Amino acid sequence: MTAGALAQGLYYFISGAWALLHIESFQKVTGPKTDLWLVKTIGLMLMGIGGGLIFAGVRQQFDPALVFIAIASAAALLAVEVVYVYKGVISPVYGLDAAAETVFIIWWLVH
Repeated sequence: MTAGALAQGLYYFISGAWALLHIESFQKVTGPKTDLWLVKTIGLMLMGIGGGLIFAGVRQQFDPALVFIAIASAAALLAVEVVYVYKGVISPVYGLDAAAETVFIIWWLVH
């Protein structure tokens, strides 16, 4: 479980920090946003979840609540991305993130 927790944790932490530290490059890749406060809120939440997953991975402590948060956060991001890419509201680049979220979900369910 350690490798998956660390991978998802780093992925979330880095992507969340990116939105906070350099919103211009973030928008160049993901498309323009109208509510930057919301982008930054999600960034902070991803950093918090990512930090928790990293901490759990380093300590090798995988409480069922942590596993639930890992799966639920990946499932929430996956659902939003699939729906809103399909509707044309967000950039198709989010399909790449949807693929990563799918891998995280499968990984947790198999381990």
